[in-house]
Amino acid sequence: MMNPSFDLPAPRILSNLHSEFRPAALATRAFRAAVRASGSARPVRLALEQADGSVFHHATEIFQESHAGSAGNFTHVERLVKFLLWSRGGWRVYLDGPKPLGEQLEGHFRDTPTGRFDSNVIGEKIYDRPIEVVVTRDLPPPRAATQPLGRHLDGCRIGFDLGGSDRKVAAVMDGKVVFSEETVWDPYFHPDPQYHFDGIMDSLRKAAAHLPRVDAIGGSAAGVYVNNRVKVASLFRGVPAEVFEKRVRNIFIEVQRAMGGVPLEVVNDGEVTALAGSMSLGKNAVLGLALGTSLAAGYVTREGSITSWLNELAFAPVDYHPAAPRDEWSGDYGVGAQYFSQQAVGRLLAPAGIEVDGKLPLPEKLKLVQSLMAQGDARARKIYETIGVYLGYAIAHYADFYDFDHVLILGRVTSGEGGGVILAGAKAVLAVEFPELAGRVAFHTPDEKEKRHGQAVAAASLPQID
Repeated sequence: MMNPSFDLPAPRILSNLHSEFRPAALATRAFRAAVRASGSARPVRLALEQADGSVFHHATEIFQESHAGSAGNFTHVERLVKFLLWSRGGWRVYLDGPKPLGEQLEGHFRDTPTGRFDSNVIGEKIYDRPIEVVVTRDLPPPRAATQPLGRHLDGCRIGFDLGGSDRKVAAVMDGKVVFSEETVWDPYFHPDPQYHFDGIMDSLRKAAAHLPRVDAIGGSAAGVYVNNRVKVASLFRGVPAEVFEKRVRNIFIEVQRAMGGVPLEVVNDGEVTALAGSMSLGKNAVLGLALGTSLAAGYVTREGSITSWLNELAFAPVDYHPAAPRDEWSGDYGVGAQYFSQQAVGRLLAPAGIEVDGKLPLPEKLKLVQSLMAQGDARARKIYETIGVYLGYAIAHYADFYDFDHVLILGRVTSGEGGGVILAGAKAVLAVEFPELAGRVAFHTPDEKEKRHGQAVAAASLPQID
């Protein structure tokens, strides 16, 4: 829980429906400013190590332990490490800072429910070992692995995108879409992965029927994938652990065999979102954000490559208020999934004064809000305005961790007139609170053709044909 001594500045642009929103961007800036003004600053260096040897550095400052402000040190560092873990990834956290702070951080990952969730999912499931905290002055040197991703459009390809409420597929010949289809499904809580396998194969076979042959298959899906093997994926959250290991872990290897062993590449959907944006814009340094069933994010570097970062910003904090909405999966407060998704829309219905049956599925709640917005309903507009405020402050926070000039915004939550309201709200926040970013960062939204085909084409471009 948040330390009460940690300053939480109120935003200058208030959210219509969420007066207690306390942006992480403002809280971290206020903390750093207070530390510098105190004359009692203690430098802290962090390094996160991944299983492949990649190491990422981040530096900050905290109060000296003798200063009254030091009561907020742990909150600042814990939220910072939380963001770094879900954006960068890693299983070992090096801390060049006070030993008691390192011990407190280690206890957090060992003893608290939210810390244990991070250690289990990021550490054990993704990197095969629990999160470890090492207090040392000798940080390993930074080492970042990047790789070219996709942009291969030759031949007959299939691209698919697996979302929480629908799956999309496209048949692509030399970069031109010759068939596309969107199919509603409900993968989250199905305990039998045969449901997932059959759905994926159904879409692939329909696309294959429109091609003279299949040279390669590329896919995007929420989750973490290494060598086409599923490490962690919300699409399979309903599958029991023992069944996951037996069937889900290698489900895309099984799909590849069923499709004749052609080259196949599956990547996190956020990465493909960013790639699609980079390809369509003809620009790099792109942060892609898809506001859908949850929040998917991806990043293309200035050189046009992706990194080994996780970019799972659905779990990264953007609101530091201790009473911020809690994520139903991780249990943590103020994380992106509750602010940039169908979950956010559903949560804001009641504050907006829109009464709906609580059992109505989130996609149906979103459709209701979209229809009300199309009718000029002021209550629906407030929901989009609130998400726009969230987004503006989140972009400023993301800029502390990512080097980007372009932000691609897409996803079902941004469809219709509400998407323009969200973007206008985000731009207003940057103009008022973060003018240095407002002058540098350009927002982009895909046109209708790009929305229908961009993700699938980018996914189809992932594998290289030998």
